[in-house]
Amino acid sequence: MEVVNLELGGRGYPIYIGAGLLQQSELLARHIKGKQVLVVTNETIAPLYLGQVQSALVDFKVDVVTLPDGEAHKNLHTLNLIFDALLENQHTRQSTIIALGGGVVGDMAGFAAACYQRGIDFIQMPTTLLSQVDSSVGGKTAVNHPLGKNMIGAFYQPKAVVIDVDTLQTLPDRELSAGLAEVIKHGALADLGYFDWVEANLALILAGDTAGQITMIKRSCEIKAMIVAEDERESGVRALLNLGHTFGHAIENGLGYGKWLHGEAVGVGLVMAADLSCRLGMLGSAEGSRLKQLVAAAGLPVAPPPELEDDMLKLMARDKKATDDGLRFVLLESLGKACLRHDVDESQLASTLKAGSGLLEPV
Repeated sequence: MEVVNLELGGRGYPIYIGAGLLQQSELLARHIKGKQVLVVTNETIAPLYLGQVQSALVDFKVDVVTLPDGEAHKNLHTLNLIFDALLENQHTRQSTIIALGGGVVGDMAGFAAACYQRGIDFIQMPTTLLSQVDSSVGGKTAVNHPLGKNMIGAFYQPKAVVIDVDTLQTLPDRELSAGLAEVIKHGALADLGYFDWVEANLALILAGDTAGQITMIKRSCEIKAMIVAEDERESGVRALLNLGHTFGHAIENGLGYGKWLHGEAVGVGLVMAADLSCRLGMLGSAEGSRLKQLVAAAGLPVAPPPELEDDMLKLMARDKKATDDGLRFVLLESLGKACLRHDVDESQLASTLKAGSGLLEPV
């Protein structure tokens, strides 16, 4: 088992990464202070892994709420199902919520934990690659609104993150690819050596190599933990983790939540951010093409939906990363080094938004 520690003073926590961790009773028990636990999961994950977690929690009173699966259900209506379960089963401030599922489950369970009786403990047990390398780490919790993704939420850190790579064995190929978008993002914004490693080991990862997956997840968690420890509430450097997301969230919102997976939209967003970086004279064309090729090799789309071309700018303006000064972009100075820009030339942005399948091709 590998352990990455996210250092936040008294609110720091361990991230455990290994095989067979869902069944480790002692590992879970050390992070549960009361007698009651609410496991929040969904209709897809419950038949696969809920039994293992319940067996590991045999010394606790365990209640379960099973949510509908998918981004389309990440809303206030579904969030109330968690509050209903907490209240109906008389959970106290000593209760712990366990989020067993992907990013949607983790975000909603964490937000419920932040709100219930003004804050109770929760543990992340992410079961998708995307949630293992990104959304389970860092304490961002939220639900979507029809006018914007993750617009209603809170920063609220878990007590621990328990990543069992065995759950990736049942992950559909499309979901695995979606998770790789965040992996590629981490290398592109912060670590060229990691980007190189992902390129070299992509075939092994896609084939399900456990040792490779553990190495990959650990490095992504290290990068995210390092950035979050420096800037927990995204007032500065943490915003770099949004590389590709201003474009990606616009795609998700414009198509309707759930039509594209989050990682698919982020994959295109990375290519669009690289394209804009090249147009602004920041990123070399060879580096931009290299990023696009890796995104494609991971099984992700590399062009936005053509039906959104005329609406992208309006959709991007709704993004929560917009400031009083307008849109803020995370762009690439080089592979492995990202920066924030508020002063993007509107004509260059328009060219990226209209490029479609011609992103990063010579103009």
